[in-house]
Amino acid sequence: MQTKLGKVLVTGAGGFIGSHLVERLVEVSEKVTAFVHYNSRQDIGLLQYTAQAVLKKVNIVFGELKDPHSVAQAVRGQDIVFHLGALIGIPYSYQNPRDVIETNTIGTLNVLMAAKEFGIRRVIHTSTSEVYGTAQTHQINENHPLQGQSPYSASKIGADKIVESFANSYRLPVVTIRPFNTYGPRQSMRAVIPTIIAQALFQKEIVLGNLDTVRDFTYVGDTVEAFLLGGTVEGVEGQVFNLGSNSEITIGNIVQSVCKIIGREKQIRSDGQRKRPEKSEVLRLRSDYTKAKEKLGWQPTTSFDKGLMETINWIQKNPQGYLVDQYVI
Repeated sequence: MQTKLGKVLVTGAGGFIGSHLVERLVEVSEKVTAFVHYNSRQDIGLLQYTAQAVLKKVNIVFGELKDPHSVAQAVRGQDIVFHLGALIGIPYSYQNPRDVIETNTIGTLNVLMAAKEFGIRRVIHTSTSEVYGTAQTHQINENHPLQGQSPYSASKIGADKIVESFANSYRLPVVTIRPFNTYGPRQSMRAVIPTIIAQALFQKEIVLGNLDTVRDFTYVGDTVEAFLLGGTVEGVEGQVFNLGSNSEITIGNIVQSVCKIIGREKQIRSDGQRKRPEKSEVLRLRSDYTKAKEKLGWQPTTSFDKGLMETINWIQKNPQGYLVDQYVI
């Protein structure tokens, strides 16, 4: 990417995609501010894995998305805001729906209000394929109905609609990026691919929930490039863009692929505790990313096997973050 961005803010900068995005933005931006959820340990999340030479170029701000003052202070003076901050655990949303819904909706509202107040050039909002629920068509484009099959998906539908309302009501320059399942180095065992890899590497058996669900996976580096395009391509304000690979794989087949790469056979056990409630389970997600290809010039470039190799290598080198005897929600 040749375009040099101005001053940029990343909410959720300590998260999986956010930390990778911060690293990339350092290369193409005038100044990068990372908004990280406050904690008394000064824990910067997954930014801890960023090279010190890169991290020294990042302004780290601690705050709380649900606090409008905290958000406004971070947004003031920025040119572009990449809003990735959210509570994303679906099992966690079953246990604590209020926390998830308030963080994801009120937090997004606070970002939008601040962007409106300070005249931000563009806000790139992060959605999720979970807003679609189980696919009603073979491939999912941006016109697919939205279905709140979990408190998490409902919270993100709410956030997406708040973004849409600000685009329509105030002409706020927003772009919504809707990733399907992103994977790669640093991702926690809250997600299925790191769970499979960590158990395959460090445990005798692999314990999962539903093995037959179908997903569309995109490597994190490709997802990051889509965010950058969402922040720079002209004439796409107010639009939503699906990301994905336009391919699908079952969870059971991912296990086979991982075991083949690491050269180990593993027993697989399905655990009811890891399964979603029947009506909440999203059975199939496959992206149609035609719109992102045509209007953003984006398409994935990392093959699934190459992405798996990168993720396996990272987990092998960083086993301390993967507690295979625990179910991470």
